[in-house]
Amino acid sequence: MSTQNLYNDDAKKKIKEMAEDIDFTMMATNLKQTPLHMIPMSTKKVDSQGNIWFLSNKNSTHNENLMNDPNLHLIYVDKSDMQFLNVYGTATITTDRRMIDELYGKSDDTWFDGKDDPNITAISVKPTEAFYWDPKNNKLVTLVKMGVGAVTGDQPDTMDFGKLKP
Repeated sequence: MSTQNLYNDDAKKKIKEMAEDIDFTMMATNLKQTPLHMIPMSTKKVDSQGNIWFLSNKNSTHNENLMNDPNLHLIYVDKSDMQFLNVYGTATITTDRRMIDELYGKSDDTWFDGKDDPNITAISVKPTEAFYWDPKNNKLVTLVKMGVGAVTGDQPDTMDFGKLKP
């Protein structure tokens, strides 16, 4: 494994690449109490500032939690490509119609009564720190290298990983 800590624009680029590629994340709120509140969320976009955007219902538990404490934890996992992204950040909830219009897609009709649903909010997450694990090769090559390493006892260099500080 190779450590590659990334900062500023490189970190924002890596977060954008991985969050949009993986798409679904588990959003954990209410971080100061257990159990955490966790819910699956679909990433709508990552903007040029590195903020990760979601759509949400204003009456949801996670919106309520974020109004009380904006700190959250996003956990992205794509086991098929062996990619992992762990993001800590602060959330801002908005009802800006232009942003909601930009983020809204036809598949969101599953959760809302169209893009004019009065219960839609957009959540912007500003990452404060993140960690990633990203394979250097495709899954087959990575698995073969891991298998060879298991047989030989050598540690194969299969993943880039590191800290991201936007």
